Amino acid sequence: MSENNPFLRALAMYAEAVYRKDVEAFAALYDQDVHVFDMWGAWSLRGLTAWRDMASGWFSSLGDERVVVTFDSQESTVTEDLAIGYAILTYTAVAPDGTTLRSLSNRATMALRKTGECWTIFHEHTSAPIDHQSLQAIVSRAEC
Repeated sequence: MSENNPFLRALAMYAEAVYRKDVEAFAALYDQDVHVFDMWGAWSLRGLTAWRDMASGWFSSLGDERVVVTFDSQESTVTEDLAIGYAILTYTAVAPDGTTLRSLSNRATMALRKTGECWTIFHEHTSAPIDHQSLQAIVSRAEC
């Protein structure tokens, strides 16, 4: 991972915050006026308070489980004050003993802007393809 690429750095920090279930570290990645098109539940979420509340609910719902986030197929474009990237994110729930409980993948696109010396995500969009027959989201790459 390039330390100079804000998108890759954000992905790594995102994965760490999710694993630690650290709402504040998670929220610190995002801009105050973030607008998220999340794949789960709400059509969209606007503002850091709404996004922080989503993370708080998600992390507290995990109980003693942890979520390991990995990413691949990442691509990004970075300019002086704007970075846009996309990747496939895989979320794997693990029990306290390390046993894999379940896993799913989705596609994520993030747009970051630099304000001063800080890069923050101001837009995030997650998605998964939809099976034409069942109209169900395909959350495993093996199904594609």
